Amino acid sequence: MSTAPPEVPEAPEVPEAPERRAGELSPRELGRWLWRQLTSMRTALILLLMLALAAVPGSVIPQEGVDSVKTARWQDAHPTLTPIYEKLSLFSVYDSPWFSAIYLLLMVSLVGCIIPRTFVYLRAIRAAPPAAPRNLGRLPDHTSYETDESAGDVLERARAALKERGYRLRPDDGGDAVSAERGYLREVGNLIFHLSVVVVLVAFAMGGLFGFRGGAIIVQGTTFTNTLTQYDDFEPGQLFSAGRMDPFTFSFDDFDVEWQNTPRRGVLARAFKAGLTYRESPDAPEKTYDLRVNHPLSVGDTDVFLIGHGYAPMITVKDGNGQEVFSGPVPFLPQDPTFLSFGVLKVPDSPTGEIGLEGLFYPTFQLVDGNPVTIYPNDANPLISMQVYTGDLGLETSAQSVYDLDKTNAEQLLTAEGKPLRLDLELGESATLPDGLGTVTFDGVRPWTRIQFSQTPGKEAALVGVVLALVGLLGSLFIRPRRVWVRARREGGVTMVEVAALDRSGGGDVVPVLEELVDGLRTDAPTSKARDAREDEGRTDT
Repeated sequence: MSTAPPEVPEAPEVPEAPERRAGELSPRELGRWLWRQLTSMRTALILLLMLALAAVPGSVIPQEGVDSVKTARWQDAHPTLTPIYEKLSLFSVYDSPWFSAIYLLLMVSLVGCIIPRTFVYLRAIRAAPPAAPRNLGRLPDHTSYETDESAGDVLERARAALKERGYRLRPDDGGDAVSAERGYLREVGNLIFHLSVVVVLVAFAMGGLFGFRGGAIIVQGTTFTNTLTQYDDFEPGQLFSAGRMDPFTFSFDDFDVEWQNTPRRGVLARAFKAGLTYRESPDAPEKTYDLRVNHPLSVGDTDVFLIGHGYAPMITVKDGNGQEVFSGPVPFLPQDPTFLSFGVLKVPDSPTGEIGLEGLFYPTFQLVDGNPVTIYPNDANPLISMQVYTGDLGLETSAQSVYDLDKTNAEQLLTAEGKPLRLDLELGESATLPDGLGTVTFDGVRPWTRIQFSQTPGKEAALVGVVLALVGLLGSLFIRPRRVWVRARREGGVTMVEVAALDRSGGGDVVPVLEELVDGLRTDAPTSKARDAREDEGRTDT
């Protein structure tokens, strides 16, 4: 009886790997290729150029984080471009996604480029000089001479002379040659420069994340307390904490301007300073400081900068019953070098409704064809010229800039002839508003200063990084790495000495190095015995 052989199960079909075309990269190979491209020095330079170009709009277009008032004025003057610029984040360039993307890519590129090179430089710093080439005569700078000394004595004296000159010797020369090299500090300079770039980038990132920048307009005779409510604009870092703000206060006591008459641009402010009295904390003693441009006041971790100035007319507004509804300084913004200034006064608490005044301030005016013009930027003969609006100015329903007046639902006051009412008030003058709205009085003028506050953690590290980068760059530029080889061989009864030098940085003149070394090695000229030996050898060959 025969039995059927057992059935062997068929092996499962293994799917064939898809064939790869020539030149096609796997995902891993593609990622490696992209990483190499990103971390190449060429890409880092391109990203650095892109970052510089991306920063250009930030210096041309007003930035909200630097001067929100100027930004608002620019937006009002360019209603067509404003929506486009807002979509492109051109009013906040340094916080925009595209600027951050360039910065982060540059960081990754530099770190990925610098770290491998760091290990290369470390190996180069510790490396021994290379062995002597077989034929020193093929090097561009070489020389030779003959001597009766033994080869060992020449090489020993060469080692001592090169070591005395700061050269590093190759320990395993052995035989008939000495190899030496100097200029290793050039590689140290390269290493310091590359590492300092990373330090600077990290320091700037720390300042952007943990610091803040803000500004405020402060009128003479007022006091500023370092709290968020006192700032006109405030731009914190993403990791900033209000608890890190220094608890200082200061009062703006006096202001001094030095004017200079220039032939092309007229009268300009040559120098100005604000006298401050400040306390670093509520319990600290009072101190005084003259705040000037490029001479900031440092209080704790906060730097206080003087970046601008202007005028604040003192205006008093009374209602129809003679009750005072506003009295105080109103900062006006300069529009040109003559300090012709624009300003807005909003009175929300008047019994007759909201009142708004909008107009210009002339520091020193003169009438030309019945219209005032500014002839000097100092407040020698001031004038305010303002138009009046009443009705719903949106003061309670909408958030407005102090220099914007919503006139959509407002009514402008007119003269009896139907022309816009304009109040032209010299110092000390008053004007009566029509319809029993009250009076407006120009009481005086006070200067104001534009103060910028900043807290930048890591600025010391950034300074150290910049200094180290400069030191490393100078070292890599001016330290010349040089290699020197000395070979001594006994030939025909004399010692043939060959000396060669090589400047690795290119363009260096090593002839003086060769001459100095040969002068130190060559203590005698060829003797008569050596010459006779050569002559005898020549006659024997003949």
